[in-house]
Formats: sequence, structure tokens, C-alpha cells
Amino acid sequence: MPLIVKDFSWEQTDKVLFITVPLKGVKANKVDIFSSEEYLKISYPPYLFECFLYAPVHDSDSVAQIGNGAVVFKLLKKDGEKWPQLQSDIINDKDAMKNKRQESSKKAEERLKEQSKMKDEVKRENEQYALKEIMKAEESERERIEQQKESERRRATEELEVWKEEQKQAAELEKQRLLEERRKEEAAEREKRKEQERLHKRQTRGQKASIFEETAQGAPKRETGKIAVSFTQRQFPTPERESVRPMEDEWLKKQAEAKRIIELEDENLTEEERNPVWLRDKGNEFFKAGNYEAAVNVYSHALRLNNTLYSCYSNRAACHLKMRNFFKCIEDASRALELLVPAVPQNADNRLKCHVRRGTAFCQLEMYVEGLQDYEAALKIDPNNEQLRADSEKIRHIIQTETVS
Repeated sequence: MPLIVKDFSWEQTDKVLFITVPLKGVKANKVDIFSSEEYLKISYPPYLFECFLYAPVHDSDSVAQIGNGAVVFKLLKKDGEKWPQLQSDIINDKDAMKNKRQESSKKAEERLKEQSKMKDEVKRENEQYALKEIMKAEESERERIEQQKESERRRATEELEVWKEEQKQAAELEKQRLLEERRKEEAAEREKRKEQERLHKRQTRGQKASIFEETAQGAPKRETGKIAVSFTQRQFPTPERESVRPMEDEWLKKQAEAKRIIELEDENLTEEERNPVWLRDKGNEFFKAGNYEAAVNVYSHALRLNNTLYSCYSNRAACHLKMRNFFKCIEDASRALELLVPAVPQNADNRLKCHVRRGTAFCQLEMYVEGLQDYEAALKIDPNNEQLRADSEKIRHIIQTETVS
């Protein structure tokens, strides 16, 4: 049987009640406190303190402090009046005390459940808020990418217009140069005819003069003229005969490609967004998520940076096939197959996918003969693929049916 603590003390005001319970040398970590609006209990073996309050208190706003060898309760009254006694009259009725304990325990459990429910609701609201913020950040990122794409399109359009204007001006200058040369040639031709006429007149007069006069006149002056020589403009300062033309063309091609890549780069892009391999992986994520249009844009940007990534052409062909852009699918699959050379076991799986995607696009366009050729090429790569064999037989049956009809 626990020892009931009776040497406690209490004080009160109109609004606050203070109860001090001595711990009798028991350590604070072994003290168990339970409180409700009308019931208090402190268990610290072998001692037990119980208090059935005279009137209800605000349990949620009340506090209990452990220190200096005692537990001090600070309870806020509900009625705001002084009590004639600390405990209720039910302390003389064991059944009433038992019912009050059970009622207090039940209310405490309900309060704990309510608090747990409120915590769960707050947690759920916080998670929903975090999700909304994530979605908002993703939307902002998508808008930024779209704005960047639009900026690139505008810049490319402006550069194209500038190039067209430069070509127009160059053509106009060339036209003026040709007209000027033609005027000079015509003037030289007129001068030549006049000189011939003068020479003819002198010869006619000379026939009437004596031989001495003919000798005195001497031979006619040599005719004068002007020959315009033009040279083909070259990128290199060396003469044509001293250069290696294929090597020069290759160098110029590489320089143009490097300039194109630099022009595509934007100072606002991150290091990953300038990496074609990272862009390819990002496009794969969009494809798996079903966002085929976004995947096409990412693959296209990667190919602008490096147009030798056959995987980007192949994956973009798959996106076009999903979006029913069959001609573009055929074009991308064909480009990927051109890059997948030589045909070795290491790239067999990629070549098979390209043939199947291009063959499917041909069949969707009702070009079954071409589609069958791609499926047969895929079967040569993987002869044991039963699905490919079945699809090839279906296409062959369609061709035969159309031929008979």
C-alpha cells in the first residue's frame, strides 16, 4: 500500500490556486504527475498524493514545477472566486472517488487523442504547404525555361534577319560593282572604236600622199586598253595552289560549329544545362513522366550543343512517335542510324530500337513496304524476338491483302 501524503500546503487568490507537495527525498525523475480539471495525482513510490479539487480549474493553462524537493502546482480557477476548502466532499465517498478517477482518466485520454489529431492535422497542412511551394518552384522553373527558349528563338530570328540584310547589301554592292565594270568596258569599247576610226581616216589620207609623206607619218600608235582581273576570296592568306583544300574546309567547319555552340550558350544557364549528356538524361525523365513535348525541347537543345549524340535522335524519335509526328520520327530515327556506324554488338540494341520506331512510323503512314523492311532489319539484329516476328507477319499479311485486292 502506498503512503498517502497529507503534509501538503495550499494558498489561493480569487483566480489562482497554489499547492505545494513535498517529495520527501524522492528524486525528481521518479515523480509521475497526473492532472485534470478536478483531480490531481502525484505518484512517487512509496508515496502517493491525491486531490479532488473543490471546483474545476483550467487544466490546459495550469502548470506544475518540480524543484527544491517539492512539486508546486499553479492552477487557474474557472469560477474566479475563493474556495472555502481545497478538496471536494467526495473524499468521503470511495465510489465517488473511483468514478472521479475514471472520469478524469477518460477525459485525459480524450484530450491526448484530440492533441494527437491536431498535431496530425497541422503536420498534414504543413506537408500540403510544402508540396504547394515545391509545385510553385517547379512552375517558376518551367516558366524560366520557356522564357529562355523564347529568348533563344527571338535571338535566332534576329540573327537570321541580320544575315539576310547583310546578304542583301552584299548582293547590292556586287550588282553595283558589276555595273561599274560594265560601264568601264563599254567606255573602253567606245574609245577603241574611235581610235579605229581615226586610224582608218589616217590610212585613207596616206594613200593620197607621197611615199615620203607616208614614211614621215610613221607607223600608227599602239592601241591602249584596260583588263580587269578578279580573284576568288579566300579565308587563308596562302595561294590556292599552296594549300590543302580538304584540310582547310575541315578546319572552317569545326570553327563554324564551335561558334554555333558558343552562340547557343547563355550566361543564365547552369553548368548542367550546358552539358548535352545531362540534358539527355533530363529528357529521359520527361519522357518517363509522359511530358513528351518537354522531352523533345530538351533533346533538341542537347543536339544543338552536340549533334553527334545518336541517343538524343533516337529518344526524340520515340517522343515524336508518341505525339504522332510520324515524319519527324522517321527523320530522327534515320539520323540516329546514320550515326550508329559501324554496326557492332555494342550498339545493336540502339539500332534495333531505331528500326522498330521508324518501321512503326512508316506503318502508321500506311507505307507498309518500308515498315516491313525496318522490321526485317530489326529481326536480323535480334532473330529470337517473337514479338518482332509476329509484328512482321502482320505487316506482311496486310501487304499481301492489299496486293490481292
